[in-house]
Amino acid sequence: MNMGAMVPDELVTLRDFLRFAITRFSEAKIAFGHGTNNAFDEAAYLLLHALSLPIDRLEPFLDARLTTAERAKVAALLARRIDERIPAAYLTGEAWLGDFRFHVDQRVVIPRSFIAELLPDGLLPYIEDADAIRRALDLCTGSGCLAILLAHAYPNADIDAIDLSPDALDVAEQNVADYGLGDRIELIQSNLFAGLRGRTYDLIVSNPPYVTTHAMQSLPPEYRCEPALALAGGDDGMEAVRAIVDAAPAFLSDHGVLVVEVGNGKAAVEATFPDVPFVWLVTRSSNDAVFLLTRDDFASRSVT
Repeated sequence: MNMGAMVPDELVTLRDFLRFAITRFSEAKIAFGHGTNNAFDEAAYLLLHALSLPIDRLEPFLDARLTTAERAKVAALLARRIDERIPAAYLTGEAWLGDFRFHVDQRVVIPRSFIAELLPDGLLPYIEDADAIRRALDLCTGSGCLAILLAHAYPNADIDAIDLSPDALDVAEQNVADYGLGDRIELIQSNLFAGLRGRTYDLIVSNPPYVTTHAMQSLPPEYRCEPALALAGGDDGMEAVRAIVDAAPAFLSDHGVLVVEVGNGKAAVEATFPDVPFVWLVTRSSNDAVFLLTRDDFASRSVT
């Protein structure tokens, strides 16, 4: 499909282009899940971004007429979204978690995490005093998004942010600098805990790779744009999760807390660790995607 050649002259206003984009997205059966979950929101975001308009204020601009140059810019952006199936975040170079904006490109997985919704109040009563968190760790940091959220949620904490990919850490470094957090967030290249001997943390969070090998083979094209290293969790999706749970006790302080996102992997987690008392945290859209364990939970079980 050549979107530029298919934009009818009748499309004049932003409202016209919004309707047109929604229809084309639906016809092309593009996949969502990288910041939006439907054609309307995806189209509105891309159009507002292309026109340098506030992305949270669509209504005032719906009847604005587009210039010839703006029409061409919008058409080119929509064409890439449809023809190349590139996620919107890569097209715009940005992704959002709540009010936080992050630079992204195809070196990192696009930020999306249930853990973001839980910082800091969602971890009550396991963390009652945000000021008491002095050391925190973000395993598999990718773009650095959760490390940055940790720094804002826990103002007294120094943060270590770990990733195996040097490319991902380059992106994270830009985001850390954008938020002026270079003095509080240390970026470390490491395979999970391997480079952290002797360090302990009051809070460890991780959104690790957890997509099964079978599911990787059937991912929509949009998800195949992302680094496989950040998604693939082995045959059962548990490769990284298993390593994290096995090693975490040695890196938690006496009252430390571990929080890990596993998508739809609850059954696999509980089958792998039948004697571990996982607490499953509730977010706006899930009640079984994120588990929590305290250091005491590990101490009382056979996994130590």
